[in-house]
Amino acid sequence: MLIEQSAYANRWRTVAPDAKGLFALGGLVAAFAAAGRLEAALAVTAAVVAATVLGARVPLGLYLRVAFPALLFLAVSALSLALSVDRAPGDGLGVHVTGAGLDQVSRVTGRSLAGLAALLFLVLTTPLTDLIVLARRLRTPEVLLDIMVLCYRTLFVFSGALHDMRTAQAARLGYANSRLTFRALGDLTANLTLQIWQRAHALHQAALARNSDGPLRFLPTPHPHARRHTLLGGLAGALLAALGGLLAHGGAV
Repeated sequence: MLIEQSAYANRWRTVAPDAKGLFALGGLVAAFAAAGRLEAALAVTAAVVAATVLGARVPLGLYLRVAFPALLFLAVSALSLALSVDRAPGDGLGVHVTGAGLDQVSRVTGRSLAGLAALLFLVLTTPLTDLIVLARRLRTPEVLLDIMVLCYRTLFVFSGALHDMRTAQAARLGYANSRLTFRALGDLTANLTLQIWQRAHALHQAALARNSDGPLRFLPTPHPHARRHTLLGGLAGALLAALGGLLAHGGAV
């Protein structure tokens, strides 16, 4: 829900999704171009984060909360790449850090951080409805777009049902002590599982009733200055990709 909150509240909400998609694509190209040098990748990451936080006015706290799970996964992955486990003298296990491992960690971490920043820029500034319009223009299979729409709707249904159940349990003092808390959580899990199954079944029946009569359609958001935004987004993405290439080339020289 934090992502949707940011997508609808940021300053670049009305910018054409094509422009933001081109800028994100430039960030991904720059991430791979600068992956051989950690300093270059960090510079690209900083540029994209600055565009998201300072340009689109996405709150820094919200940005960090959304990025935290991915950063935690990246930290664990980097640690596993840096450490090497082998047999030590005396039939024991030895853990040590190798130069090759550190070089691999540098490449993977730099590329991942820059790529993550580019993707977060796109999802934190663009609502899903605009993303689906953009994906449809890129000839994405309609079945994938339908699944995206249904999953998107299901998330809000799930969140609403969870909120209502927790509110009802709290009104009956279901969380007054530890014993009641465990019992309430068990009831919440059981009832929520049943509701999700029932609503998923109803959604399946509704889809069957449509006889697969074409994809799901909705009205797109109008963007009066789409051409200008797309041109500016393409130029910014090209500059970002060029920046990544120049920084990586400068490090190689």
